[in-house]
Amino acid sequence: MSHTIVIFGASGDLTSRKLVPALFQLYLKERLPEQTRIIGVARREMTEQQWRDRLADTMFDGEADDRWGEFAERLIYHQGDISDADSMRELAGWLDGLDGGNDERTRIYYLSIAPRLYESAVENLGAAGLASEEQGPSRVVIEKPFGSDLESARRLNEAVHQVFDEKQIYRIDHYLGKETVQNVLVLRLANTIFEPIWNRNYIDNVQITAAEEVGVETRAGYYDGVGVLRDMFQNHLLQLLMLTAMEPPVRFEADAVRNEKVKVLEAIRVMKPEEVARASVRAQYEGYRSEEGVAADSQTATFAAVRFCVENWRWRHVPFLLRSGKAMSCRTTQIVIQFRRPPHIMFDVDPVRQIQANRLVIQVQPAEGVFFSLQQKVPDQGMKLREMNLSFRFDEAFDGRMPEAYERLLLDAITGDASLFARSDEVEMAWRIIDPIQKAWDSGQGPELATYPIGEWGPHDESARLIGEDRQWFDVCPRVK
Repeated sequence: MSHTIVIFGASGDLTSRKLVPALFQLYLKERLPEQTRIIGVARREMTEQQWRDRLADTMFDGEADDRWGEFAERLIYHQGDISDADSMRELAGWLDGLDGGNDERTRIYYLSIAPRLYESAVENLGAAGLASEEQGPSRVVIEKPFGSDLESARRLNEAVHQVFDEKQIYRIDHYLGKETVQNVLVLRLANTIFEPIWNRNYIDNVQITAAEEVGVETRAGYYDGVGVLRDMFQNHLLQLLMLTAMEPPVRFEADAVRNEKVKVLEAIRVMKPEEVARASVRAQYEGYRSEEGVAADSQTATFAAVRFCVENWRWRHVPFLLRSGKAMSCRTTQIVIQFRRPPHIMFDVDPVRQIQANRLVIQVQPAEGVFFSLQQKVPDQGMKLREMNLSFRFDEAFDGRMPEAYERLLLDAITGDASLFARSDEVEMAWRIIDPIQKAWDSGQGPELATYPIGEWGPHDESARLIGEDRQWFDVCPRVK
């Protein structure tokens, strides 16, 4: 069976920085099916060799990898416009000619294009007959953002479902391709030490942080109309929450995993406008309004912290504290499981320091790994206690480089495994949770827009109020070293 991967937006940044490099790594690891060709489609007039050279210039600093030449033979460029129906019909005939009448083939259509083009692109693929599965599987991969609110997400789902069945649709979130994110379920469900205590009886709170050290930089024009909730919460952070909170699936397959993820979203209470001010923080980093492309009176939040409640048996009264921001102390994405303190302390502990509860930190990036804090006795110091850590890093524990997220996700799209891709109901339910918060902010019913210094962990006082007097944010840059 031949496999054809058609990348629309072949001249774009995502293609050269992520998609083709990921496919090249799969080729080096001999994980691409033998008969695989990669078709780049873009409006730009360009020869096949020019496209290959552009990719090599981006991927390699100097001389290309020894095996690039043989891989590049699989790269074919076709000038076309996905927003033009006639161009797609011409592409369909051209692809059929490449297949040579092969009765069995798999096609992957990757939409590395502007989100505003998704609806017309899918419509044109359907009109050209490219969604047909008469000769084998046809799948479409759609990048985030999938809609900008619940209404637009529903409209886009309806448009895509007019052409493709749900089983053909792969909504991609690159966070789910990260090894550490996938390891969350393994850590929880393959180790009996954690599963019995992964609940409200032992866990005090869960903190999920995605911090960026840089500001908006060249994305200001896009970001100022989007903000942190739409950019990070609806997709990345809620995905991490679902994996942390979901029940064990009956088996590890796409529908079983995604069913349990949706149940988590169903259990999250949708906030009323009057609750948003108490359960969220929004802020801008100092100097944001001076960035090129940002309005002088912009109310766009570059930082947000939100307290969610998962109202089911396992997580009742355990706050899930999600936060993300730009221009923060460091670049880090981490899941912190903060356990409860022991019910009674019999040791002579400094009342100022107190005893720290156990903490499990799953470091998603940049230093992928896990560490667990526990109390130990300091030798020859009476019963003096000290917090110590057990930790490991993936790149030290396992041979070889850590794979890029797109490697796993592209391979899954090729083989037809949708476990790490969002389903339509999942996307809509995530927007159902985020929309009321964004609307309350936009209408002035949310919290006041605070500011925070560049290089800090967001607005201190507002963040402290959100988490409460008896809890502390884990304001620590990557601890796995």
